[in-house]
Amino acid sequence: MALLEPATNLNPNPAKGGGNITVADGIALVPESGPAGTAADLLEVKPQSSQISVHVVKEGETLSHVAELYDVSVNTIRWANDIGRGDIVRPGDELIILPVTGIQHTVAKGETLASVAKKYEADIDEVANYNVLSVDAELVVGEHIIIPDGVIAAAPAPPSFSASVPRSVGSQTTPASGAGFINPLPGSIKTQGIHGYNGVDLGGTPAGSPVLAAAGGTVIVAKASGWNGGYGSYIVVQHGNGLQTLYAHLSSVSVGVGQSVDTGTKVGGVGSTGRSTGIHLHFEVRGASNPFR
Repeated sequence: MALLEPATNLNPNPAKGGGNITVADGIALVPESGPAGTAADLLEVKPQSSQISVHVVKEGETLSHVAELYDVSVNTIRWANDIGRGDIVRPGDELIILPVTGIQHTVAKGETLASVAKKYEADIDEVANYNVLSVDAELVVGEHIIIPDGVIAAAPAPPSFSASVPRSVGSQTTPASGAGFINPLPGSIKTQGIHGYNGVDLGGTPAGSPVLAAAGGTVIVAKASGWNGGYGSYIVVQHGNGLQTLYAHLSSVSVGVGQSVDTGTKVGGVGSTGRSTGIHLHFEVRGASNPFR
């Protein structure tokens, strides 16, 4: 008769949830929802969901190679960077990479989640889950939703990332010290709550008013001109705790890629570039709740 043996690999902490630990290339631990940014260039680790990534094209790389590296489709990269079918990428080009294969859609009057999903040949349940919506949710005109695995039947066109259509004037924004963020546009009022990709609109200040870094970090995107999918002139700051903040529709950009900024550093001036209906700051937080919601 076999002898009784003690259980092995017994979980000492049962019934406790937690994020999975991913091992990259067998040598590096990667947090479940950690920063993407330029880390993908250093370790060639696929970016985590909700993070904007910036990829600098290397010698010999093609769009197909970059798409495979980030596990998105070639068209996803084309649409996000206004790249036509006949265009090629060259070493040194900076590509904005969306966190998932698909597109972003600007909600038009009369549209429903079902009609949008059908338009892009997507699964309505996947669209609802990704955007944290119910399948019968009432969509807000001008809001942006991500369509996982969405396709455009016609010729590729760049998506409109962040239409800023004010709905109402809300309360005065205040520093969110608990979240480690300060008000990026001092003296502003919230003109639109959460919309697009976890963004809010802050307005009520004159054009050119200083836009400040909500927290310290490193600038990974700095676009001083162009449509840029609707953002206009915008920047993205990567923070040490894995978060990213995005500042869009700027009238001017005061920082460059790779520059370190402290909390309160001026990063640009408030404006109305890109897809915008008036002077305001579109402020997004990726990787956490927006403290100004």
